[in-house]
Amino acid sequence: MKKFPDFTNVQGGTGKDAPDFSNVQGGSSSTAGRTYTVVSGDSLSKIAQREYGHANLWNRIYEANRDILKDPDKIFPGQVLKIPA
Repeated sequence: MKKFPDFTNVQGGTGKDAPDFSNVQGGSSSTAGRTYTVVSGDSLSKIAQREYGHANLWNRIYEANRDILKDPDKIFPGQVLKIPA
């Protein structure tokens, strides 16, 4: 039989046989995942075609990058875009 460590003396511990993770929150987000660096000749629809297989999904990329893109028709080489899953 396995013996579990004693956490009764751990600072902030509850005296139970295991730590309390009830206040832990997940770190996932819809924008988590990949990034893409824009190259000359790119457009959001070309990037969407490459990343998702459908050019008409360009709006996913635009919405995930609204903080750096003010106009979906104006992207520039060197910009690093988040590619949501």
